[in-house]
Amino acid sequence: MSSNPDPLAPLRKYNTPTIANAIELFDVRPRNRGFLKPGWQVMQPGLPPIAGYASTCLISGESPDSFGKKESFDYWEHIESIPGPRIAVVKDLDQQPGSACFWGEVNASVHMALGCVGTVTDGAIRDLDEMKSIGFQAAYRQTCVSHGYVHIVDFAKPVLIDGECIAPGDLLQLDQHGVLIVPPGILPHLQEAIDEIERRERPVIEYCQSGKATRQGMVEMVKKHLRVSGKWAPAQTY
Repeated sequence: MSSNPDPLAPLRKYNTPTIANAIELFDVRPRNRGFLKPGWQVMQPGLPPIAGYASTCLISGESPDSFGKKESFDYWEHIESIPGPRIAVVKDLDQQPGSACFWGEVNASVHMALGCVGTVTDGAIRDLDEMKSIGFQAAYRQTCVSHGYVHIVDFAKPVLIDGECIAPGDLLQLDQHGVLIVPPGILPHLQEAIDEIERRERPVIEYCQSGKATRQGMVEMVKKHLRVSGKWAPAQTY
């Protein structure tokens, strides 16, 4: 087992592409799954990666009670039931998602007070400057000027976004590249996998950047370091 007292530390240190590459070594899912597809905007791309466990809710803003309505205070109780740190995942049910806005300075402040470090929403956000000023992060589809009739339809349920199911308690990583779903079972050996990726890639990168690289030399370097046969397994640590 890892001796790291903070198992999420690598998710804050390394970017999502590095973690995605490391996950591949564990062979726990197809390589084209476990992340949200391109097209997302990230409110603060210059921030380090954030990581947290998903709380979930579904929203609508087409009318005051479209799709039904749940009490926000009960949703807050759900957020606090999720281990921290937390990332709020908000699914917009409207025919035109983002026509009403759930996220702004008030909701970002409320969610930060409840232990959320950011949000993932296929809807809209507003009050970008105010949200940035308090250090809240967001991955979102669009911006919107009005909250319209936005309300919570349901919460504490799995949500489907970009063909990926995100359930309450799922571990997420978010940075300027997008949103990654991290299998928690890999955490004890995640740093080892990151180190292995670096061990494979660094000689190729350094050779290419040496000013002495040739096409044939690059072929040999890739064959030697990147096209590695056999299955990787983390070292046993006790």
